[in-house]
Amino acid sequence: MKHSTLLTGALLGGMLFSTSALADGIRASLEMSKQNFAANEDVTVRVTLTNDEKVPVKVLKWYTAADGVEESLFKVSVNGEEKHYLGAHFKRPAPQSKDYIKLKAGESVSYDVELSSLYDMTEQGNYEIAYQVSSLQLFAPNPGQQNKLARLGIEGIQSDAVSFFHEGIEAKSGANKGKPGSGDGGGTPTEGVSFSGRCSNSQMSDTLAGLAAAKSMAADAKGYLANNNSPASSVRYNTWFGSYNSSRWNTVSNNFSAIDSALNTQPLTFDCSCKKSYYAYVYPNQPYKIYLCNAFWSAPVSGTDSKGGTIVHEMSHFDVVAGTDDVVYGQSGAKSLAQSNPDQAIQNADSHEYFAENTPFQN
Repeated sequence: MKHSTLLTGALLGGMLFSTSALADGIRASLEMSKQNFAANEDVTVRVTLTNDEKVPVKVLKWYTAADGVEESLFKVSVNGEEKHYLGAHFKRPAPQSKDYIKLKAGESVSYDVELSSLYDMTEQGNYEIAYQVSSLQLFAPNPGQQNKLARLGIEGIQSDAVSFFHEGIEAKSGANKGKPGSGDGGGTPTEGVSFSGRCSNSQMSDTLAGLAAAKSMAADAKGYLANNNSPASSVRYNTWFGSYNSSRWNTVSNNFSAIDSALNTQPLTFDCSCKKSYYAYVYPNQPYKIYLCNAFWSAPVSGTDSKGGTIVHEMSHFDVVAGTDDVVYGQSGAKSLAQSNPDQAIQNADSHEYFAENTPFQN
């Protein structure tokens, strides 16, 4: 672990919003944040629900974005092909009064929703989305409205469709990076990389940049160790792994050869579901899946404690790669470990990361 538009089906003057198709009840409208999205941009839509009734209406918040998206709230298609919902599906108890939000007559609520983590939006093309929910429990009946709201509950809430264009991840990276068919695992790797855990477009783009940096770092470290003619005087090696010893040097050299090979030849899966403050984690006996956490997204692509370095760190943990452990964390701790216990330093993941990142640069 590493701690720490088109509206109502047509384009109207460049406007990017739609209104509900229902004549009464709860009216849903969508407004896109923009009409064209680059490959690395997340797709955001504003959902507005308005009570057009003359009395208050209670809506089951599971079918809104009040607590984040927890159900398939949208119908999404690209180039005419429907995309399935990638988020979690929950088993819940029967709804109680606390599970409903109340809208007064004429009142509206709005939510901003990031869509590319919920539906596969890696393909280039023209997308169309509509808000579309239904449930027999969608509305909590008010006195005198049982029959009407029961009907609305069956019909649900629908908006007209809005459209936008997305450049697609494959247009940027040269490969269509697969997403899983569900929110928590799998996915068919394309050119060796797949994503799971509801990764957004920007997260996938950031991860691919980090992976490219990791490959460069690993190749540099491998080449340095293989071609160094003066290992005993290597400041870079001594800083992170301690005094020269041919056995330890060969261990580290073999580790980086394995890391470099795995990064370039093995099917890698990156999972974005971790919400902890760490950088990332793996299960050492489950190659080659890396779970990316909050600190990873704010890290630089390269340099100290970077995205690239984090991927090198986590790759070293896999039993089939280098089988490293987390003896100490941080540059200060790694430097101290190198001087006090070189045998442990060559087993430490952060020591491998900092050697690969080589920041500040050392010969």
